[in-house]
Amino acid sequence: MRCSCFGAKERANGAYRDTDGDLICDVNRFSYNELRSATDDFHPTNKIGRGGFGTVYKGTLKSGRQVAVKTLSAQSKQGVREFLNEITLISKVRHPNLVELIGCCAEGTNRILVYEYVENNSLDRALLGPKNTTIQLDWRKRSAICLGIARGLAFLHEELDPHIVHRDIKASNVLLDKEFNPKIGDFGLAKLFPDNVTHISTRVAGTTGYLAPEYAMGGQLTMKADVYSFGVLILEIISGRSSAKASWGGMEKLLLELAWQLHEEGKLLELVDPDLGDFPEEEVIRYMKVAFFCTQAAASRRPLISQVVDMLSRNIRLNEKLLSAPGFFQDSVGSSGPPFSTKKLFAESSSTSIQMSSIPVTITEVTPR
Repeated sequence: MRCSCFGAKERANGAYRDTDGDLICDVNRFSYNELRSATDDFHPTNKIGRGGFGTVYKGTLKSGRQVAVKTLSAQSKQGVREFLNEITLISKVRHPNLVELIGCCAEGTNRILVYEYVENNSLDRALLGPKNTTIQLDWRKRSAICLGIARGLAFLHEELDPHIVHRDIKASNVLLDKEFNPKIGDFGLAKLFPDNVTHISTRVAGTTGYLAPEYAMGGQLTMKADVYSFGVLILEIISGRSSAKASWGGMEKLLLELAWQLHEEGKLLELVDPDLGDFPEEEVIRYMKVAFFCTQAAASRRPLISQVVDMLSRNIRLNEKLLSAPGFFQDSVGSSGPPFSTKKLFAESSSTSIQMSSIPVTITEVTPR
């Protein structure tokens, strides 16, 4: 059954317009009673997550298919916009590293999204959850997770037309299936990015610890903001530490800031998660250096995400002469309290003002051992 969500009054060109005139793509419709039955009346034992705009429950449809049911907080007007945005952007997007939107429900004040069920919950929970919920992730799994996320982003940034900027790449928005393949989810903050624009000026939205400094400070959004967030995420995956935590061993430092300090001291391997077990040191260091390229203070110095895929998937040597200090931003209010205010903004190194080409990273291929 196909429908528009949100009190559609008018149909045009295979889509509906809601009561505010916004165009919404066709999606599968579920009744509220169907989803209520699927989740055992949204029973607390079926709760598998909670986001900024609502709660996610595990459910089983009458067909026997397991799904993730994301309910939207009825009080949140901003959440309603995120709900519409998510439907519009991803209703027809399909990729192995993106969570599939199956359908929606909009009855009365109920706003619900229905996704494919992903067995191993979020990357955030796997890495940073309580010890009884964390999953043992060896280097083979962690490197595959990094590469899968990069491929999903490359699809959004470079293969879709118009392109999509996610704006909230972080561990809790990456889900892991039964084979630990990563799937990017939660497109509520995503933006369409046409070919003919260099940037979008928009209100700042996202999560502290992952925000690119030029976006956090000036609202100048490009696809390089996602690249920055992904660079931070690489460091989280390798270290098993949260980017949002600003204190390490009594030091007031963000994860990225600490990683760069260890790099300068030649102690980068000290950042590696002790639970990782045996790992190839050179490869892990290369991944961390890719993270530094992704988080360069100037957006123009960051690689395209397709270049990142190449750097992660091939045995190559990075041209570290092009590497300067990352840009750091920390919000003193917190991720749940916009507007943002500045506690720290480090755009270190005079080289951050130098204009670079749109392909700033050169790589030298090394013959595999």
